[in-house]
Amino acid sequence: MIIRTATAADAQGLAEIYNHAVENTVAILNETLVDAGNRAAWVAQRQGDGFPVLVAEEDGRVIGYASYGPWRPFHGFRETVEHSVYVRDGQRGKGLGRQLMQALIDQAKSDGLHMMVAAVTAGNDASIRLHEALGFEVTARMPQVGQKFGDWLELIFLQLRLDDRPSP
Repeated sequence: MIIRTATAADAQGLAEIYNHAVENTVAILNETLVDAGNRAAWVAQRQGDGFPVLVAEEDGRVIGYASYGPWRPFHGFRETVEHSVYVRDGQRGKGLGRQLMQALIDQAKSDGLHMMVAAVTAGNDASIRLHEALGFEVTARMPQVGQKFGDWLELIFLQLRLDDRPSP
């Protein structure tokens, strides 16, 4: 397994992983499926804006991905990013998410960022444990801010401080 920068050629694999999460989980609070064209455009936009999209590849197949982007669209938040990490169904529990997250954290530090934020739907205990194992701390809980599959969902925010600068 290798972790590398995503290319447009990874779009179909990214779409498969994304769509599985849309259809079967509350990890993505979207109800619309995407195609390879959508994911290729997403990769191009994200990378064009200077943000990483990493993929985990095994035997030529995308088995996971991770990325980060702006936390909020205001200049004062420019050193804080929100990230996402997804692993293909059937590949979870093997440490892949941790490897992708560590690579993403290393990239964020290299990019001189200060804070990384995760928004995890309550009940996704595996993701919360992964983040906490990597040093993230729960900083907020927002009950009933999301909905999917006929339920109100709570969002849990976790943060990781990437450096020790006392000021920007």
